[in-house]
Amino acid sequence: MNASLVVNFKKLKHYPVTIIVLFIFFILNNSVQAENFLSTNIQADYMLLEKSSKRLTLFSDEKVLKSYRVALGRNPEGPKLVKGDKRTPEGRYIIDSRNPDSKYHLSLHISYPNEIDREIAGIAGVSSGGNIMIHGIGDEYAWMGKFHAVLNWTDGCIAVTNEEIEEIWRLVPDGTAIEIRP
Repeated sequence: MNASLVVNFKKLKHYPVTIIVLFIFFILNNSVQAENFLSTNIQADYMLLEKSSKRLTLFSDEKVLKSYRVALGRNPEGPKLVKGDKRTPEGRYIIDSRNPDSKYHLSLHISYPNEIDREIAGIAGVSSGGNIMIHGIGDEYAWMGKFHAVLNWTDGCIAVTNEEIEEIWRLVPDGTAIEIRP
């Protein structure tokens, strides 16, 4: 059977159009399969934000559902230390509420500050801040589309496109764990 596959593949190399059509079919078929989870009841049970690569990944049962390019706080390096520092926090949190009337289209609230963040701020005698969200880009930045992630422009939140936050809104229930890594 392997010999027949080799022979068939050798025949295909003489037909570049056939190879291109098969390649396009393969890509489209995989794209459709990647999006099929949206029409099911699958939901994320874990989210991972890697600040260094500006990537938010949703997982279900340890399998990747989808990844998104994000914009972060204007001062992205290091953990959030104090209110107003324009940093995106680092640590383990949960999605604890959502705002359908957000200025930035839709938003999911992250449970920052956690106990560790409050303890650090208390020792330093400062406010840790709060109101950290995963949100869309709203009307103000909608013209940028996916290019919004080229710059870090938020006050410490995590921004995706409006279409992406709609998808995340459906896939991520309240109580979902989110880990934010440097």
